[in-house]
Amino acid sequence: MVFKRLLGALGVGGPTVDTVLDPAPVRPGGTLTGQVHLVGGKADFDIEHITLELVARVEAEHEGGESEGVVAFDRFTVGGGFRLAEGERRSVPFSVTLPWETPVTELHGQSLGVVLGVRTELSVAGAKDKGDLDQLTVAPLPAQEAVLEALGGLGFGFRSADLEYGRIGGTGQRLPFYQEIELVPSPAYAQQLNEVELTFLAGPGGMEVVLEADKRGGFLSPGHDALTRFTVSHEGVGQQDWPSIVDGWLRQLVEHRASYGSPTGYGAPAAFAPGGHGPDGHHHDGHRSGPGMGTAVAAGAAGLAVGVVGGMVAGEVVDEVGDFFEGDEEEEG
Repeated sequence: MVFKRLLGALGVGGPTVDTVLDPAPVRPGGTLTGQVHLVGGKADFDIEHITLELVARVEAEHEGGESEGVVAFDRFTVGGGFRLAEGERRSVPFSVTLPWETPVTELHGQSLGVVLGVRTELSVAGAKDKGDLDQLTVAPLPAQEAVLEALGGLGFGFRSADLEYGRIGGTGQRLPFYQEIELVPSPAYAQQLNEVELTFLAGPGGMEVVLEADKRGGFLSPGHDALTRFTVSHEGVGQQDWPSIVDGWLRQLVEHRASYGSPTGYGAPAAFAPGGHGPDGHHHDGHRSGPGMGTAVAAGAAGLAVGVVGGMVAGEVVDEVGDFFEGDEEEEG
């Protein structure tokens, strides 16, 4: 989805910009490539810089309720310092590296309903304008895909995914928001858990997997949230028995829920303060801080590895994408 607009800051007759991303999905920490196509206006213009901005539609919870907004989470200058002649056509290729924590937007080609974009900003003769916005598609890392497929194989179903503003305590989280994938428990865990929420926090040296469970509350025991987190490596993903590993995580999560006490028990051990990592496979406690809420995009899939989004949801995802881009243009006037 590409939107071409005259640079409003320059008025009619200014240059136009059209950024085209290479079609292959990129992975977190991977390289995003494409070209910025420029067409000169009715006069010569000095292009001071061309900047790409990664943006995400993020949900937030506050005292007045819930809200959504566009959050920029990285910027790259990919060109500039040249004169664009009247009517001249010029293409500027680019290659930039995505942050490791970039959210995943699809699994096996099926959209998760999370919306990311690449916004192009031109600085021309002291005036700046965000002249183009394109949808960004991000596929999971091998370790992320392995965990999701293991959950699907264990009978967990995909319910929704969203981006929540805030931080997860006791982790090495770097972005101001995190992705939360909400799962329907398998029959084996349905009596112990209402739902499981999964967050990946990837980095160059490995990945933290954060699991949160909503416990079924009894007459004397109200439901509450608790987190456990695990650290895995990017290496040797294909040699691991992921169904057994993930099932072990879930069992520890259930045990953690059973022994969970007062809300003060959320704190992470000092050895695993933000920025720290434990040994591979080890679990630690933490908590989600800051605002956050569930997404409105729902899916009823038999398993994550089979298909994430049913046909009924495809239209909702498209609407969500359209609202994101249209809303961005409205915000910018």
